[in-house]
Amino acid sequence: MTEAESRRAAALERLMVVGRQHSAVTVMFHSAVAAKQGLNATEEKTLDFLERRGPLTAKELAGLTGLAPASVTGLVDRLAAKGFVRRVEHPTDKRRVLVELNEEKLAELAVFFQDWARDIVAACEEFDAEELETVNRFLAVMTEAQRKATARLSG
Repeated sequence: MTEAESRRAAALERLMVVGRQHSAVTVMFHSAVAAKQGLNATEEKTLDFLERRGPLTAKELAGLTGLAPASVTGLVDRLAAKGFVRRVEHPTDKRRVLVELNEEKLAELAVFFQDWARDIVAACEEFDAEELETVNRFLAVMTEAQRKATARLSG
């Protein structure tokens, strides 16, 4: 093995360790935020999809979350019962239904993310724009890989 190959193998090994640590604390953070509002982490992250993308069909939510359609139906039922979403008619296809956020209820979660957003900005001060772009590219690739893995597990 060349020195470059050895360094790359060691970096990948460290990445796996750091990635697992990051994943664990991310799940714990989102579980703690969700619990403050009587949600689970999947419910809380689904609200995030709806906030970023706007009203979605159950099929679209299934595609984004990687969950089976029946699981999405139960998820939407729970979120509606808790007042976070409502089902509304699709504007162009009356056979379909959109899942829409209750913005007022969602605002109750925003307070939990304000400190965290400040922490992210502060932590990123030590990185230049090129390094941040590399991190952005890496996270985009890993997000898609994990979305595919979730779909395989759910399908």
